[in-house]
Amino acid sequence: QVQVVESGGGLVQPGGSLRLSCVVSGVPFRLYDMRWHRQASGKERELVATISSTTGSANYPDSVKGRFTISRSNARNMVYLQMNSLEPEDTAVYYCNAVHQFTGDNFWGQGTQVTVSS
Repeated sequence: QVQVVESGGGLVQPGGSLRLSCVVSGVPFRLYDMRWHRQASGKERELVATISSTTGSANYPDSVKGRFTISRSNARNMVYLQMNSLEPEDTAVYYCNAVHQFTGDNFWGQGTQVTVSS
């Protein structure tokens, strides 16, 4: 059984930082590209970070570039999202997503709420 479980969300003041974690079980983690998405209330889901299973290279949209950093530990089957200089516009439910590098099979977590507010 595949499980994708996020943690680390919460309430933070503008300008603060949070680190999200995601653990994946039931699949060979090293074969999966990992992604973080977010969905704010009333808005479409947005991809905010990706990290390659093969090269470890990362990509970000302009909205978070320079503030968010994705990383992974294949030994621990985990992916992380370090979020700095948080803004109220970053408030959303953040989802972890595992995508097989060849087949495209993908699995989602249940999401973790991040709220940026003073």
